[in-house]
Amino acid sequence: MTELLYQTDSYLKEFSATILSVDSESRSVVLDRSAFYPGGGGQPCDFGALEVAGIRYPVEKVKKQGDDVLHFLGGTEPLPTLNTASRCAGTLDWVRRHQLMRTHTALHILCGTVFRDYGAKVTGGDMDPLKGRMDFEFETMRGELVRDIEAAVNLEVQNRRDIRVKILPREEAFQIPDLIRTKINLLPEGISQVRTVEIVGLDLQADGGTHVMNTSEVGRVKVVDYKSKGAINKRIYIEIE
Repeated sequence: MTELLYQTDSYLKEFSATILSVDSESRSVVLDRSAFYPGGGGQPCDFGALEVAGIRYPVEKVKKQGDDVLHFLGGTEPLPTLNTASRCAGTLDWVRRHQLMRTHTALHILCGTVFRDYGAKVTGGDMDPLKGRMDFEFETMRGELVRDIEAAVNLEVQNRRDIRVKILPREEAFQIPDLIRTKINLLPEGISQVRTVEIVGLDLQADGGTHVMNTSEVGRVKVVDYKSKGAINKRIYIEIE
């Protein structure tokens, strides 16, 4: 089982770990602990590097498989030989990670303001560094409404709201009203603990991704486009300055 360091510290840029297994065919390694986000919930995985015995391997992909996190290594160097002293040092591509943190928090601000002001739930979403999109249950959407939403989002950025992360027992988490803001509950039935992300005074929901510590860190949010994706499904595109 890989300890997920990013769940409690999104600002961890470097870490040490022990290699638990090596798959030469896929050029992947499993670590006992990792700060690399493996992707999920619309947030892409992290990139970076692992250094083993003086050799630096680029981490080109990260994926969660059961309780393990697989780190797929690039380069042409032979993979490390597994032994009892298979230690490594991980380094994140911090610029990319921090951009994704800002973007993810911006999407939660968007979700929170739309739910608060219009009661619309999320039907989907996706993101890349400094840009993303979110789909909502809206019957109609027009330019004036979109401008109002953009202004409300940036007001919450300026309000400098703190972001708090907690890991709660499933029973306790599901006593929180409106914990699931998506149209479909994406949480697996078998999980015993639920990670929650709260934008204090605005939004609280189940989420597994990485976020900044305060909304002021996001930057200015621009709604760059909106589209109808169905009778009651409208898509909003944002970019972060």
